[in-house]
Amino acid sequence: MEVMEVTGGSIYFFVDKDLNTLLDFRYKKSFKAENGEDGSGNNCYGKKGEDLYIGVPLGTIIKDAQTGRVVSDLSNENQKELVLQGGRGGKGNVHFATATRQAPRFSQDGEKGKEKEVILELKLLADVGLIGFPNVGKSTFLSKVTSAKPKIADYHFTTIIPNLGVVKSNYGDSFIIADIPGIIEGASAGVGLGIQFLRHIERTRLLLHVIDVSGIEGRNPVEDFYTINKELESYSEKLSKRTQIIVANKVDVMQNEEQYRELEKLAKEKKIEIFKISAATGEGIDKLMNRVTKVLSTLPKEQLVEVEEKIVYTLDDEKEKFNVIKDGKVFIVEGPAIERLMGRVNLEDNESMHYFQKSLRELGIEAKLKELGVKEKDTVILDGWELEWYD
Repeated sequence: MEVMEVTGGSIYFFVDKDLNTLLDFRYKKSFKAENGEDGSGNNCYGKKGEDLYIGVPLGTIIKDAQTGRVVSDLSNENQKELVLQGGRGGKGNVHFATATRQAPRFSQDGEKGKEKEVILELKLLADVGLIGFPNVGKSTFLSKVTSAKPKIADYHFTTIIPNLGVVKSNYGDSFIIADIPGIIEGASAGVGLGIQFLRHIERTRLLLHVIDVSGIEGRNPVEDFYTINKELESYSEKLSKRTQIIVANKVDVMQNEEQYRELEKLAKEKKIEIFKISAATGEGIDKLMNRVTKVLSTLPKEQLVEVEEKIVYTLDDEKEKFNVIKDGKVFIVEGPAIERLMGRVNLEDNESMHYFQKSLRELGIEAKLKELGVKEKDTVILDGWELEWYD
């Protein structure tokens, strides 16, 4: 039987509109595409391995687990990305036939499949992000401007996952707003659930920084502004420069107007717009939302997650790599290059051995062995095959 050329299955990730979370990947973490089948006689090719398609929610980021680099950003409907390419199949003995060697007794096996570990992250796709300390009124604000029904109570960390709502403006258009769970000092370093929350803000075009100016809990609005922005800057310099509007909330129960004036002064110095509102009574909300709509119209919808370059993992990545280890008079050759070579030779066939020796020279393995001092009758182990060296 001869092995003809055939391709193994590739692995794709695609946006599945019916998925909203990555929960399924908590229970299943290993995926495998189908192998190609062997060929048969009469120059017949084997069957190509079936590709594997893995569905993920819109907004999923795929990262290389080893390097942390973004492999793909699935942020568009119906998007599909090739992440791991199937290997090439083997070649039958007919492929190695020549005018003087019409029936070679060796062939080339197909490439072994490659494994790659990736990290999946789901980031919200929202136009506006509500940021601020816990219990400053973000959830109440979201419930007033959208039809969302977030859990609201007068204690910290009521919101433990981001809530989304759709705002329909007075101009007939609409946009998505996200209530990001309260950020605390040290969030950028992983304190609390910090980074899990901060990464959701990366996708927003505009930030509404909600600050409690009531003074009821003894908070200092100016200090709160600087603390939150310090966490944004520590997490991402680009995020810290995102367009921001200060929303001075709870003005209906404000106890110290001097603190608000200090915040207003800061906003003027920073050239940041500030709006006084009461999420509880609705005061000032219409004016704020009209302004938000106008600001959004000036902010382009850009690709907020940068993919340095399109990465598709293939078996070609390391196919010529090898490593030679010297242990006394024993030389051990390992790596993808020698694995590929040993898979295509028949060590009991003289013609195949000639091809084998030629390949050792072309790959640079022979030169490396001689550099390390290999001598006649030394033992050389090639991908588990123990051979005696002859010059």
